[in-house]
Amino acid sequence: MIAELITRSEPTLSFEFFPPKDETGEVVLWRSFDSLLELSPDFVSVTYGAGGSNQSKSLAVLGKMASRIPTIGHLTCVGATFASTRATISSFEDAGVAAILAIRGDAPKENPGALEQGELKTALELVQQVTEHSDMEVGVAAFPEIHPESADLAHDIKVLKFKQDAGAKYAFTQLFFKVDAYIDLVDAARKAGVTIPIVPGVMPISNAKGVLRMAELSGAEVPAELVAELHAATDDELARDIGMTYSIKFAKELLAAGAPGLHIFSLNHHRAAEELARGAFSRLSR
Repeated sequence: MIAELITRSEPTLSFEFFPPKDETGEVVLWRSFDSLLELSPDFVSVTYGAGGSNQSKSLAVLGKMASRIPTIGHLTCVGATFASTRATISSFEDAGVAAILAIRGDAPKENPGALEQGELKTALELVQQVTEHSDMEVGVAAFPEIHPESADLAHDIKVLKFKQDAGAKYAFTQLFFKVDAYIDLVDAARKAGVTIPIVPGVMPISNAKGVLRMAELSGAEVPAELVAELHAATDDELARDIGMTYSIKFAKELLAAGAPGLHIFSLNHHRAAEELARGAFSRLSR
């Protein structure tokens, strides 16, 4: 279902959400979800914490969203057993989830050794579990600026090809801020025989300090000139304007470069996500 949407002629619009931690977050999530649904996105995705730490909440959110729009559930393997993974896949099916995004995930801060404790160690093994034990579509992650544990782009592309051969139907990129990084990733992938669509994940820069912190943690390189402009901004609102202007330009350039769609990281807030979507897609302009 998702693969069919992504491979159509018109670029797709989608949003990522995460399960709320408390009642206040729950209100914010559903208010944002309702607002962004007014843009008629093609699908949404829902994350869950390392080791499935908030999996029950994730499943509740997944089921509610899946009743209204095609929804992708994230699946990680940190600390997971084969049995628990198959149980989660079954739960996704029961919740009406349209597809799975199989990612290795990071170990939780309170248990840094979790990566070594589970039976599954890689996203590739997750893809194999999904394809062997269900009929659900499965997507994977791609890395425009190289996975932190990878030696080079060639290795990342080799892994992506393995995932495709195991049954992955599409890929979503991690956080990044340079169009050339996406173009280089896609070019290298195509030369290596990777044919699945690669959808860029885009973060609206509405909170400059927060986004720069996330970029640092993820290893994503922010253009030096943008960093200088953000640091020179005299107040938060000016920094927001600078960041959102860059984000919209970035998104438009990705679509112009042939991206099959945009997957916008909403952070459960609708204002910036909607602004980015409207700025990037002419069909949404008022």
